[in-house]
Amino acid sequence: MNKNENTLSTGTTTMGIVCKDCIILAADKRVTAGYMVTSGDIKKVIKINDRFALTMAGTVSEAQLLIKVIRAQLALKENQTNRNTTAKEAANMLAGMLYSSIRTPSMIQGIAHFLLAGLDSELSLYDLYPDGSVTSIKTFVSSGSGSVYAIGVLENDFKEGMTQKEGIALAKKAINASLKRDTMSGNGFDIAILDKDGFKFVESGKINTGIY
Repeated sequence: MNKNENTLSTGTTTMGIVCKDCIILAADKRVTAGYMVTSGDIKKVIKINDRFALTMAGTVSEAQLLIKVIRAQLALKENQTNRNTTAKEAANMLAGMLYSSIRTPSMIQGIAHFLLAGLDSELSLYDLYPDGSVTSIKTFVSSGSGSVYAIGVLENDFKEGMTQKEGIALAKKAINASLKRDTMSGNGFDIAILDKDGFKFVESGKINTGIY
């Protein structure tokens, strides 16, 4: 992620993987301002509530603000309607915020890119691009500057119906490829899952980032 408000680069690596019985979310832990590392211990995999979680990339302040707003809006909507919000509704709600945010005249323009995992009658994964577009993901997706390295591993090794264990191993392999080659990504990783029992972190730590 990037703290420099004057650049549109998203220095990070995040990913989502659709498995047989869960959605896996993973991300690195580095925050940069240009080419300077400003933090090495940020959570980019975020729990929204027991049924929704996301990864964040882009401008830190923008992403954090929108996360606070979507939490509040989902709680308000569910209180008013007395029912659980569907994953599609949540994705469209957050996408609307992204659309409005990037088009609002401001002296400081921030951007944010989210991958949203949701649970209703089934598990869903959405790619919410900074322009407000919504894409339903059936296999895998990666965002940020390190995604160009991670996506090759995902393309090569992903298979339909992966187990949770297989998906976690794939996420570690893909993010390792990014951390070795992308200077904007680093300082370890977080991996979490969303399944029928809710959201939980399953692994955090460092990866060998030595160059081959």
